[in-house]
Amino acid sequence: MNTLKAEKRDLSIKAKKLRREGFVTGNLFGHELETSIPLQMEKRTVDQLLKQEGKGGRIMLDVDGTTYHALIKEVDYNAMKRCVNEIDFQALVSNEMVHSTAEIHLINLDKLSAGVPQQMLHEISFKALPAALVDKVEVDASLLKVGDTVKVKDLPIAQNEDINLATDPETTVVIITEVHASADAAADTEQAEQTEDKAEE
Repeated sequence: MNTLKAEKRDLSIKAKKLRREGFVTGNLFGHELETSIPLQMEKRTVDQLLKQEGKGGRIMLDVDGTTYHALIKEVDYNAMKRCVNEIDFQALVSNEMVHSTAEIHLINLDKLSAGVPQQMLHEISFKALPAALVDKVEVDASLLKVGDTVKVKDLPIAQNEDINLATDPETTVVIITEVHASADAAADTEQAEQTEDKAEE
């Protein structure tokens, strides 16, 4: 399990200033904590962590020498600056159910025999004990064909007795549709063929 080092943040220092200095701000909260703990972490170490873990991932969070088994609850990503502004964690308790999400990843897309995948759902919400938490669900595109529809109930996470789904099991995850050439493309092709015919005449 990955470990992330963090420090308690001095709230008298504005978050913008800390970000300019190379830090990511955040919070740690949990039922066994008297109050949430404001955090600051080095941007470099956060970036390294997020290459391996994402929202819903479990880590060991070292806050000034005190270690917490934590869930990555939210990641606030600044798309314009291409950096993480804030990351929030939930301290886990072994016998306490927590709400979390699992990201859906389509794999083996290059082995899809025909058709185009349309992903309708990107994450699944659920509730589980810490030991049963999952952060991603994979859908193998190589097993699918044109006309196939995959729903949440078809995924392994829906069969896991230790997980209580919050997302409707009937929700569509991905549909494999047939490739249709657009009318404009067909017209362009026809026009090109007519031009070639005239040129040959």
